[in-house]
Amino acid sequence: MTGTHQQWDIVTSVGLTALAVAAARAIATESAGGLVDDPFAAEFVRAANPPKPLPTGPSDVAGDEMWRAMAAYMGLRSRFFDEVVVTSDAPQVVILAAGLDARAYRLDLDGRDVYEVDQPRVLEFKQQVLDDVGALPHGHRHPVAADLRDDWPTALEEAGFDRTRPTVWLAEGLLPYLPARAEEELFELVHARSAPGSRFGVEQVPGGDVEGMNRSMEAMQAAERLGISMAGLLNTEPRRDPASWLDGQGWRVTTDIADALAARYRRPLPAFLNDTMAKAELIRADLPYSQ
Repeated sequence: MTGTHQQWDIVTSVGLTALAVAAARAIATESAGGLVDDPFAAEFVRAANPPKPLPTGPSDVAGDEMWRAMAAYMGLRSRFFDEVVVTSDAPQVVILAAGLDARAYRLDLDGRDVYEVDQPRVLEFKQQVLDDVGALPHGHRHPVAADLRDDWPTALEEAGFDRTRPTVWLAEGLLPYLPARAEEELFELVHARSAPGSRFGVEQVPGGDVEGMNRSMEAMQAAERLGISMAGLLNTEPRRDPASWLDGQGWRVTTDIADALAARYRRPLPAFLNDTMAKAELIRADLPYSQ
């Protein structure tokens, strides 16, 4: 199910951003007091052979303020979404634009169905690396090769998804890459397929300001560091506020601001992020069993 949209692998376009996120998780995993334990992140980076070398641990980024800040934020974000999953008893987990997410392998998800939706070549790369290291999932993992701009719900249901069962949905590091209407449709499709007892975890850039995120990435010289321009990937169209929309549909919504959440974990974010991702909104929405 490829549609007519641009496709990518792990070292091009949005795939390369997923690889950079894995590099940040690898740094966070090996850092003292890191909030995430992802033993597969460094393996993905080593196997990918990206156009510019990416770090695989703290020793690769000594004195590099940008990478250390990115690792701190990605560790925090990963912990937030990990807890969205593990504190729910919903039998299904759907990871939208899964990238190099390895939750099916690093979290205790025994007895649960985990659906990973992403581009075919990204999923193929991930599977090959996991097979090479002999990794086995903790739960029933279902790769779903589909583009979120196409008819991904059909592919999801063909993989075994059951809309009558409660589901945890994750939209992590996703929204800025979608056109505004595609984002709205995504939320509408998720809502229509969410049985009572479902949960939705969402990351929103500060105030929905994707233009500001673009400027921040330019200031961090992301194009030079990663070998790809974020400005060509992030969609700056105005869009509705996801938390407000979910609340209007009957979800019970809690929003954490990243720097406040980091303070609660006693892992304050570096000052480097004060004007950018420190103000990111991490949203948890629960659909009650009874209204």
